[in-house]
Amino acid sequence: MGRIIAVANQKGGVGKTTTSINLSACLAEMGQKVLTIDMDPQGNTTSGLGIDKNQVENTVYELILEDISVEDCIQQSAMEGLNVIASNINLSGAEVELISLDNKEYLLKGKIESVRDDYDFVIIDCPPSLNLLTINAMTTADTILVPIQCEYYALEGLSQLIHTIDLIKDRLNPSLEIEGVVFTMFDGRTNLSLQVVENVKENLDRNIYKTIIPRNVRLAEAPSYGMPINMYDTRSSGAEAYRLLAEEVIQYNTQR
Repeated sequence: MGRIIAVANQKGGVGKTTTSINLSACLAEMGQKVLTIDMDPQGNTTSGLGIDKNQVENTVYELILEDISVEDCIQQSAMEGLNVIASNINLSGAEVELISLDNKEYLLKGKIESVRDDYDFVIIDCPPSLNLLTINAMTTADTILVPIQCEYYALEGLSQLIHTIDLIKDRLNPSLEIEGVVFTMFDGRTNLSLQVVENVKENLDRNIYKTIIPRNVRLAEAPSYGMPINMYDTRSSGAEAYRLLAEEVIQYNTQR
């Protein structure tokens, strides 16, 4: 059975979409069959994996709000072995439409269950807010992967996110766990990055991945070319870091 991991953090700019794109691609590179679901109306994960979000007929919006099968929504990405369910600006209106529906917290789960056995990993990129789209991702997921930017306010946002995850576990998805925390945008030249890492390690009783994602120009450039980092610059420090993270994710999930 495929493992479903939601990549979530209500703070924007923490490397959530970058992690969704490049973890998915590196898992696929290692022979895993991967489905990436873009739950963010900005559609950056979609375009970062080589799909024109404005040309896609069936997106996450159609999947959860219309009578369309999940198979009709699956796109092939730029990377072999990696499929995508795309998103675009249409999804921004879904929040209002979802409110009046029955079972509104489980619409995505109901659709994805039918294909999860076809994949080793399903990666869900959540929007940078704690809304109904994020809740749908969390009720579908087995675990939550939390990217944390190495900056001063990192811990503050993390405690709020963990509280939300605990609420969803209590009320909507009893099997939900935190997959782990991954540090992003690390700059080894600054004391702040080092202090943030140490601070989180001291205060967080959760799985923290050993791999730390560096601040890397090539990582920032890759999405504008519609490629994950392991295709855009396979030898860059960003590509190597996400390969190491993918290895850890595979190993961690094998041991569970």
